[in-house]
Amino acid sequence: MKLTKALILVFAISFLATSCFEDEDDNQISASSINDFVWKGMNVFYLYKDNIPNLANDRFTSNQEYSDYLNSYSDPKDLFESLVYQSETVDKYSWIVDDYIALEQLFSGVSTSNGMEYKLFLQPNSNTNAIGIVRLVLNNSDAANKGLKRGDVFNAINGTPLTVNNYSSLLASTSYTLNLATYNTNNTPETSDDTVVSKNETIALTKLEYAENPIYTTKIFSVKGENVGYLMYNGFTANYDSQLNAVFGNFKSNNVKHLILDLRYNPGGSVNSAILLSSMITGQFNGEIFSTEAWNSEFQEYFETKEPESLINRFTNRVNGAALNSLNLQKVYILATDASASASELVINALDPYINVVHIGDYTTGKYQASTTLYDSENFTKEGANPNHAYAMQPLIFKSLNKVGYTDYDNGLTPDIELKESYINLGVIGNENEPLLAAALANIEGSISKLEAIKSKSFQTLKPFKDSNSFEPHHNEMYVDKKLPADFIRKSFK
Repeated sequence: MKLTKALILVFAISFLATSCFEDEDDNQISASSINDFVWKGMNVFYLYKDNIPNLANDRFTSNQEYSDYLNSYSDPKDLFESLVYQSETVDKYSWIVDDYIALEQLFSGVSTSNGMEYKLFLQPNSNTNAIGIVRLVLNNSDAANKGLKRGDVFNAINGTPLTVNNYSSLLASTSYTLNLATYNTNNTPETSDDTVVSKNETIALTKLEYAENPIYTTKIFSVKGENVGYLMYNGFTANYDSQLNAVFGNFKSNNVKHLILDLRYNPGGSVNSAILLSSMITGQFNGEIFSTEAWNSEFQEYFETKEPESLINRFTNRVNGAALNSLNLQKVYILATDASASASELVINALDPYINVVHIGDYTTGKYQASTTLYDSENFTKEGANPNHAYAMQPLIFKSLNKVGYTDYDNGLTPDIELKESYINLGVIGNENEPLLAAALANIEGSISKLEAIKSKSFQTLKPFKDSNSFEPHHNEMYVDKKLPADFIRKSFK
């Protein structure tokens, strides 16, 4: 793979942090408790603390100055955003919420969804009118039960034509009706003569509480007498690790010699699940370095001096007490696109120094940093959280590196075989003729002519401007359990 997308870290920590400052006469100074929580959490944990002057340990010369600073922000979100480093380019992923209950449900794999994933495009010859094209219909969802299919086109919601100005409000509704349409290319590669024709067909969708099984589909193909395993995996969710191991058990019992791992729409999830998946693909690297971590300078110095092993994540051979079903492969084919993020990228990047990773598709998202959920409590955990509000924040706290130190892939990971999905020729997921899967099978077969024919047909003619994942701003995450040093945290608040 040619080298050229954050972890939610759930900490079991124990330390003492005050919620207000005192002056030299031990008189408490009034300040927003939420703002105090925001500043202190960012001061201790934030990855880019060294780049933010207002987070310096010596920033305030007195408690009164600190109190005045906090009180200058009437909205905790404004204070938080002022402490984020280059939010348009470097740190695009730190955030704060005022309802951590909904956030916790999202992290557990439960969300409110109708099961339709899609991409929005400008209609041909228009800068305002839009269409949506369904890229995936989640199993056992409302969309699946209503018969919606990958590749379906819609140009209106509830009879209202879709535009760049109204798409957000129309698609954010709990229930809506899709007005389906047909996209006609007139058999030319140009878009100037393309048309979108409304159909007299609608599908009513409702967003319900939905727990997604990330194991979307599995298949076994035969290429030149050897079995090829195919797995579309749409989220690194720890609750399904044992099921994932069972999938690899089936691959192993069927003597699978090649693996095509489809992460094209996988936004991330558990870093431990990423380690397990990578260990199932391999197996011969048990105990070796999977990835390492780089924290802010204060944390980094502590770990390097006292707990260097805490900076290392290693390959394993166990899952929930059971042995891993590992394929011991020296080569893996990974389908990844601009919707592949964080833990998906971690798998690609971490495996690359060990085996031949053939990345087929597009540049990935470019998300390599880690974040943690902080609550307004004495130890920043949910236990003892301030009952007067439901704010929580998710600042970046470290970035991940592979064994040879590669990280900072802001523009995403580069594909070895570049093949952008053509939304007017998506194909059926898991079908051997679906373009990305077909490209991997052709590469395994060693057929250059087949691969070139696939690439020549998969041209992209539409102008995308929005992805359904963008409606879930905290969707692209990874998480791992880790215990932080209590003595370091206490020292930070002296």
